[in-house]
Amino acid sequence: MEFLELIRKRYSVRKFKEQDIPTEDLRKMIEAAGKAPSGKNSQNWHFVVVKNRNIISKMAEAVEKNISDISSDLPDEKSEKFSKFSRFATFFTKAPAVIAVYAGEYVPEGYQELEQVNAKKEKLERLIKANPGIQSIGAAIENLLLAAFDMGYGGCWMTSPNHSGGEIEKVIGFIKEGYMLVALVPVGVPDGDRKSPPKKDAEEIMTVIE
Repeated sequence: MEFLELIRKRYSVRKFKEQDIPTEDLRKMIEAAGKAPSGKNSQNWHFVVVKNRNIISKMAEAVEKNISDISSDLPDEKSEKFSKFSRFATFFTKAPAVIAVYAGEYVPEGYQELEQVNAKKEKLERLIKANPGIQSIGAAIENLLLAAFDMGYGGCWMTSPNHSGGEIEKVIGFIKEGYMLVALVPVGVPDGDRKSPPKKDAEEIMTVIE
């Protein structure tokens, strides 16, 4: 498939067939992710591929429990709305493999220098919001999803379970100093056909300054 066509046709997959993914195919996806650009070539990522059904189920249980605990402390109206969120944060249980994406610590260029000159809090916060470390993770996940789609699989970039990141980390049991879970990417053979949702035209998102 031509590259631009691949980008146009890719879509998020939330329903998967009960079909295993060969480890070699998963390795190719991770290899593609690892070729992404990263700030200072830090390659501040690590990918944990979870295929164990029991562990995947426990990951979902951890998310559901956390949602229940949070909801119980919210006003009724907000509690009901937040509880409905659960189904969007646990559909990864249907995938034959879930890739847990971990990000390593990354100090943005200039941050320490700004601290030393007592820069305003707003300036430091702005730099953190644009943190190249997280931007690098985004590039890697996009590579992973495009590679999966090109190989006939589908996946979904999930950050909705991040409020339960610590609990999920404990279930997975992976420890790498300075790294934390930032996303889950369930992958598998799509169950059913669908098209990529409408995207804004270039004219709507592009500004040219000459």
